[in-house]
Amino acid sequence: MHTLFRLNALQRSLASGALFLSLAGVNTVYAADAAVKGGTLIYLEQQAHTNLYPPAGGFYPNGGLLNQITDKLTWQNPKTLQVEPWIAESWSTNADKTEYTFKLRPGVTFSDGTPLDANAVAKNFDTYGLGNKQNRLPVSEVINNYQRSEVIDPLTVKFYFKKSSPGFLQGTATIGSGLVSLSTLARSFDALGDARHIIGSGPFVVKDEKLGREVDLVARKDYQWGPKNLTQQGPANLDGIKIIVTPEDSVRIGALLAGQADVIRQVQAYDEKQASDQKFPIYAAPTRGINDSISFRPDNPLVADINVRQALLHATYARQVVDTLFSPNYPQATSVVAKSAAGYVDLSDKLKYDPEYAKQLLDKAGWKAGSDGIRQKEGQRLVLNIYESLPQPQNKEVLQLIAQQWKQVGVALTVRAGDAGSKTLDSLDPIKTPLTVSEVGRADPDVIKSQFYPANRDALLQKGGSSDKVQNFRDDKLNQLLVDISAATDPQQRLKLAGDAQRYLLDNAYVIPIFEEPQVFAAAPWLKGINFEAVGRPSFYGAWLEKH
Repeated sequence: MHTLFRLNALQRSLASGALFLSLAGVNTVYAADAAVKGGTLIYLEQQAHTNLYPPAGGFYPNGGLLNQITDKLTWQNPKTLQVEPWIAESWSTNADKTEYTFKLRPGVTFSDGTPLDANAVAKNFDTYGLGNKQNRLPVSEVINNYQRSEVIDPLTVKFYFKKSSPGFLQGTATIGSGLVSLSTLARSFDALGDARHIIGSGPFVVKDEKLGREVDLVARKDYQWGPKNLTQQGPANLDGIKIIVTPEDSVRIGALLAGQADVIRQVQAYDEKQASDQKFPIYAAPTRGINDSISFRPDNPLVADINVRQALLHATYARQVVDTLFSPNYPQATSVVAKSAAGYVDLSDKLKYDPEYAKQLLDKAGWKAGSDGIRQKEGQRLVLNIYESLPQPQNKEVLQLIAQQWKQVGVALTVRAGDAGSKTLDSLDPIKTPLTVSEVGRADPDVIKSQFYPANRDALLQKGGSSDKVQNFRDDKLNQLLVDISAATDPQQRLKLAGDAQRYLLDNAYVIPIFEEPQVFAAAPWLKGINFEAVGRPSFYGAWLEKH
């Protein structure tokens, strides 16, 4: 089926709300000994990208785009998790990890023709490590203790840190460290929501964009600098990629099975079987970080008491959530981080479902059952709000099921719409939003700091963090643990501290882990060579279409 024919059919389907269901050739088994050159990949994405400033690439629609158009200093092998050469040919560091020196590959250029040299790399990390207040570019959450850069020669750059920063090397391999041109760094944060303003050195270049609807990428013909240890070298096999925003789950899976698309993201668990039954492979790429969880805002008086938080942790039946809504690709959480995460410790004994114990804890906290079954204290009902998180799979259904579980112990959970206009502001107000959905992928122990430290994502809304509300809650012991993780130079000590942080978060019931969240894709059987970086974002550099 030719790309243009498939695209026209898909556009007609999307416009009419119907699906073009010619399944001719869909179940054919294609075999090719070598990569086929040419063709445009049709990629259906559930959500539109937001801001494409690389440190904002953690949002999967952003990262899925940035991963095609930017390169990184280093590449983290998704199988071994070892950091390997990419734009940097080699590197060295001092013993206490306060200085890093990188030697760069010669001849690398951004798509506007400017050199990707030591000066460009220095400007990238000065921006990511320190931010740029004038352009409102925030500091990257994967870089800690950054001080300054030094250009040694055109292909050698050195970085200095105020104190030990052992996670920096892995940080240079993450989506948040994609390298962009000096003209991109000169733009304001708001301007970087337009993909056409992101000038990278990657194997694909943004050709056109219909904001909020689709992005067209074309292969860069002079690309010669993929990760050193990849089989794929030289330009990409594909001519281009068309990313089409397709929010409806049924439309994405239907278009794929009808041969109108080559790959789709966010395959819901209930759609996996129909893809597998027709020999369309499912790829469940692990995110290796903080599990899909509910985090508390202890500044809210309703959840300030540890007994209330512990009660809700033990009133949550994660096994029922997983068995009811998900497939085996979504394991039940047994700690704050996933089993595949660096520093994971099995804390399932702290996560036992025990509704009777939950009731005892609520009694102890002074919350007594009211006439409608909802607990009350001093005339106030124990009613909590949470906003649905649109990026998380079936999050509305997850929260609604947890609401049913909590009702059994006398707590009301109100699930608010994820697209509500007031969500952004309300989510930064612990009084209005005592709970939040949390999850983040990164294959490094620093991921725990990324989620819970005040200066990073600040899931707990601590004093000195991201909220503009006057706050009193701050846990200095937790914050010291998180800082220590980011600064420990001994690898075993870092892992031990990561375990200590996980235990502390659960002992204080700051977070309720539910399940390990993968990024689930389905692809046509004729799409070959698709890969995923260490935390689940797709790479189409080595992909090819056996027919196009």
